[in-house]
Amino acid sequence: MTTTSDRPLSAAGEPGPPAGPSTTTAPPTAPGRQPRSGEPLRRLVRRVHFYAGVLVAPFLAVLCLTGMAYVFTPQLNDVLHADELLVTPQSGPVRPLDDQVAAARAAHPGVPLSAVEPAAAADRTTAVLLTPPGAAEGETLAVYVDPYTASVTGGLPLQDGEPPVQHWLRTFHGDLHLGPIGAVYSEFAASWLPVLFVGGLVLWVGKRRRRRRDLVVPAATRPGRGRIVNWHGSVGIWLTVALVFISLTGLTWSTFAGQRFQAVLTGLDARTPQMSAEPLPDGDGAQISVGTAEAAGRAAGLTGPLTLTPPAGAGEPYLVAETSATVPLHRDKLALDPHTGDVVESLAFADYPLLAQLTTIGILAHTGTLFGLANQLAMTAMALGVLAMGFWGYRMWWLRRPTRGGPPRPLEARGVLRSTPQPVLFGVVLGVVLTAWLLPILGVSLALFLAADTAVGARRRRRAGAAA
Repeated sequence: MTTTSDRPLSAAGEPGPPAGPSTTTAPPTAPGRQPRSGEPLRRLVRRVHFYAGVLVAPFLAVLCLTGMAYVFTPQLNDVLHADELLVTPQSGPVRPLDDQVAAARAAHPGVPLSAVEPAAAADRTTAVLLTPPGAAEGETLAVYVDPYTASVTGGLPLQDGEPPVQHWLRTFHGDLHLGPIGAVYSEFAASWLPVLFVGGLVLWVGKRRRRRRDLVVPAATRPGRGRIVNWHGSVGIWLTVALVFISLTGLTWSTFAGQRFQAVLTGLDARTPQMSAEPLPDGDGAQISVGTAEAAGRAAGLTGPLTLTPPAGAGEPYLVAETSATVPLHRDKLALDPHTGDVVESLAFADYPLLAQLTTIGILAHTGTLFGLANQLAMTAMALGVLAMGFWGYRMWWLRRPTRGGPPRPLEARGVLRSTPQPVLFGVVLGVVLTAWLLPILGVSLALFLAADTAVGARRRRRAGAAA
């Protein structure tokens, strides 16, 4: 005899019907009651949402924890490298930029100059970037100079423009320092994130409830699975849009989905425009100084932090670019004649294609720099929300466990595709194919899951039939 304590819990936390082997692919419909419209698709979404949550949540937890650490790297850099990056503001004028560059180059004679980043604030040093012999791609040596005294305060090796700790955390967030294999992990988690939250949104909105307010505010219920379900659903409503945005912006620089994204931008003629690569005619006279290039950029209307890049060879211009990463966003660029300082080409951020502008803004928001501290706190709140959603999901799964032992039960029987109507099934297959092209890792893993789930369901039905 099966007692109440032997039964699995219902969605509301109450004892459900007696547990036993299931040989059906869908819950039976009560006599005289028609199934709800879209119920087959809803069962499929619930099945995918359940297994995706169980399998992907650990990967998402790693992304959240490493992402929270990375967004606060500006403050971390200031703490770890205060001697190199920070100075005491003074009331007097700063020394000429050329004197600051000369001091840095004197500390490292014979090392080629690659770029200069003038002090962006009164308490910041000037960064003079040098390229040591034998440096790998993206590696530079940043020599920091006090703009008030033109004295060198120290130096740091940079990779892709980032100090050591910041670059280490970014790589840890992106691939766990495992190279291509680790990059697949992060793309796998980021690809499944919108599926989890959009699927959960569909299930939560479609759930029958007395008040619409219960969609966004957890309904007051007694402790148990029902209360966890309410918190899981309501918090998911608040997080869905932001996390889909975070996922998509993260995928723009991923390995496989990033290639698809660039292909789409190319097809729409919406890629970030670049300066002309046409060589400049040889001019007379010496190359302009760094200070002259900065003055020319300021005179042309560039504001905020700048990066000054001298020509790498004959026929190339002197580049002056705005590098502001916060609102208001300044990202204009100028190409100067390296002998006269005249502007030969300009590229304004306002002239970028709309998708290129949105991509730049999205990446800056993703890294927590666009709105400063508010952006960092928002990213932290979203990461904590995802961690809470994962905890609640596992807790609900655990509360569904049979009291007689064994693993927790899924919400739907295996092989749910078998009971899906053909029009819906055709749409699912088409969606998986399209997803496999746009997000290859998501599409392939989703197809494998559906195929495995259908195969296991068919095998169990055959065993049940043979036993009968």
